[in-house]
Amino acid sequence: MAQVRQLDPGSRGRGGATVFQAWERFARGGDDLSGVRPEIAISWHRCRDQYRVDPGLTEAPAAVADVGHALEHDVVFAELGFRAASLAHEVGTLGGMVTITDGTGRVLAQWGDQATQDVAAEANLARWFCWSEGATGTNGMGTALMSYAPVLIRGAEHWCRAFHDWTCAGVAVRDVVTREPVAVLNISCWRGDLPGTVGAWLGNAATMTQRILRRRAKDDGAELMAAFSHVRSGSSAALAAVDAAGRVVLADDTAGVLLGIPGSTPAPDPAVRWKPELPEFIRAAKYAAEQAARNPGWAGSTQISTRLASEPTSISFQPVFLSGHLVGNVVSFGVAEGDPLPRAKEDVPPHVQPHRMVATRENRMVLLWLPEVSFAQSDGNDVWLSTDQGLLRSASPGLDRLEAELTDSGFLRVHRQYVVNLSRIREVERRHKGELFLVMDDDAQTMVPVSRRNAPTVRRALEI
Repeated sequence: MAQVRQLDPGSRGRGGATVFQAWERFARGGDDLSGVRPEIAISWHRCRDQYRVDPGLTEAPAAVADVGHALEHDVVFAELGFRAASLAHEVGTLGGMVTITDGTGRVLAQWGDQATQDVAAEANLARWFCWSEGATGTNGMGTALMSYAPVLIRGAEHWCRAFHDWTCAGVAVRDVVTREPVAVLNISCWRGDLPGTVGAWLGNAATMTQRILRRRAKDDGAELMAAFSHVRSGSSAALAAVDAAGRVVLADDTAGVLLGIPGSTPAPDPAVRWKPELPEFIRAAKYAAEQAARNPGWAGSTQISTRLASEPTSISFQPVFLSGHLVGNVVSFGVAEGDPLPRAKEDVPPHVQPHRMVATRENRMVLLWLPEVSFAQSDGNDVWLSTDQGLLRSASPGLDRLEAELTDSGFLRVHRQYVVNLSRIREVERRHKGELFLVMDDDAQTMVPVSRRNAPTVRRALEI
């Protein structure tokens, strides 16, 4: 849920000469970011080194035409539209405009001062154009998509030179279960400033909107548990009730063992559901949800490798609907019914191998060469890096994202809470019952646990 807080008042005036000079150095390929706020420096790094956004870009590109969203998220756009429209007059008197985008950064609607909207249109800050970081660099909408709190982008903090006359503040509304962004509410001024209360207002708007999603998640979870009980009454198969993102609301004891989650224990909160330690299962559940959303009569099956099972296990998906929208599936284990799911390897987009990792220490950004990092450990939404410079907070929001960024870079996910640098493993300790622990080569010789699910992959990687 977005934090309700005032945007950093110390950022006032930081769009001036100091930041512009740092922007010039960084855009030319330097790494000196003196005087730049850490969150801005991290965003610039993504724009230059990961997304390769041209800092000379003058207008946003057109959005992808066929981007879709879940029907239940329509309520988010309606709620944000109501809040934006109610603020439009006040913002308009300041020469500003209010914008709503979807979770991809595609502009859906805007309100406010007409003269400002006319200037914005020259840069394609208008409906059906894309303002994600990957498309247009650091900006209020795109950078909000990467943040869990309201963001403020002032002047030269924008990655693209053409947008340096703007001040923007945005906040993302995130799905309370998956934490993926659903929409962004953004306020922009051209050659002007925003009131100091804008951060608190945006945070409150996001919080109130996400309460709607939380209520929906609670209702969806209750419907999935009811469907689980109904199927349970007529089946002896192991069962799990799974949402559209592959998270488990409830599983019986057998299914819980196979998935690596507590059995016969409902998720403790409608927005905090059990995440299986089986990426293959999660992918299948997401695919099944996509098919069922298109065709309510669809049912399907596939085979996956599960915990403690030497042979692949058949699983079948039975979709569950509430008031006409898909809430998930009841999954039966050891059953093969319905259309077979495709087994072809997923298409993987080209991946730019990172040369550095970005971390923060107090108010500074720290650039790390990959060999400097021993391992990463998750703590809620935060990720901590054990490095040669000590313990640092990673700039990547979540271990899943960090794992994706480090694919094929010598790092390996060994546990739901750990990603390790394979070259920094000093010893492997075997314990009774086949448990594995990795002894890292940091000063503390930290012992990192290996989950049973990941043990075969670790053995193969280390050739042991």
